[in-house]
Amino acid sequence: MNPENIAYIDVGIIPSLDRFKDILLMLDYKIVFLDEVTTLNEWWRVLRACIDSGFFKDKVLVVTGSASMRLRKHAELFPGRLGKGKYIEVLPLSFPELINILYNGKRISTKDLKKAFEIYKSFGGYPISLNRRKDAIADIIRSFEGEISKQGMSVEISFKIISSLLEKIPSALSYQSIGGDIGVSYKTVEVYVEAFKSLYLANVAYWKHDKKVSFRKEKKIFFRDPFILHSFSFWTGTRFLESALYENIIQEHLYRKYGEIYYYKNKYEIDAIAGDLRVEVKAGKPHRRYPKNVIVLGEEEIPRFLLQLFK
Repeated sequence: MNPENIAYIDVGIIPSLDRFKDILLMLDYKIVFLDEVTTLNEWWRVLRACIDSGFFKDKVLVVTGSASMRLRKHAELFPGRLGKGKYIEVLPLSFPELINILYNGKRISTKDLKKAFEIYKSFGGYPISLNRRKDAIADIIRSFEGEISKQGMSVEISFKIISSLLEKIPSALSYQSIGGDIGVSYKTVEVYVEAFKSLYLANVAYWKHDKKVSFRKEKKIFFRDPFILHSFSFWTGTRFLESALYENIIQEHLYRKYGEIYYYKNKYEIDAIAGDLRVEVKAGKPHRRYPKNVIVLGEEEIPRFLLQLFK
C-alpha cells in the first residue's frame, strides 16, 4: 500500500480529549494506527463517537496499547463496532514458536530440542529476556508495579499474594488459604488474582469432572510464562518447586491450544484437562497408576509433547 495512505498517531503525546477529537477528524487515510491509547483517559468515548458517526467508514483502525488491563476492559465498550476487525492478543512466545525462531523450521535433534527447552525454562518467551537484557527482570517488575498502581491497587498486597502463591503452587489452593497467610479477605485475593489474569501474567484452572465444573472447589493458579515465575521469585525472594514450572508450562500451552483449562482431583489427580486431553505432569517418576486416557509427562517428554500439540 502507498505509505501516504497510512497514518500513525502516538496518543501518548496528545494532551486532551478535545485535541484527540480534532486530530481524528483531520485524518483522511485508509489505515490509521492509534498507539498507546490507554495513556489518555476516556479515549474510547471520542473514538466510539467518531465510529458511530460513520467517519471511519471504509477505513481500518488499529488500536494498540501496552496497558493491557485498561485496553482489555475498554475493548468491551465497542460492541458491534468491529466490522471485519478482530481483537489480537500479543503473548510471549510459546515453546514451539521459540523453536521456529531458533532453528528456522529445520528438523532438529533430540539434543537440540532439550537445549531449546532449557532456554525456554530459564528465559520464557519474552524478547527482553531471550535477548539477555540485564534489566529484564527489573523491567518486568516495574511494568507490573506501574499497572497495579494505575488501577488504584496495592503493590504490597500484590507482593504478598504472589509470594504466597509461589509457596503453594502447583498444589490446588483456595483464596481463603492465601488470605489467611497475609491477613486479607478471600474476596481481596480474588480481585487481585483477576487483575493478574487481566495482565496476562496468571490464569486459573478450575476443578472439572466429566462435564461438571466447580468454581467453589480449590483452584490451580498458574503463571503464564517461565520468565514471569523467575521474575516474581526474584522480586519476592520466594522459591517455587520445579514441578510448578513444568506444570505451568503445560497448563499455559493447553490453554493457548484449546482456550480452556481445568484440573481434577479425587482419588487421583490430573493436573491439566483441556479439550479431549488429560495430562499429569511429574518432575520425577510417577508413583501411581493413572487411567489409560491420562497422559503422564516427565521432564524428558514435555518438549516433544509441546511440539506435537501445535502440529
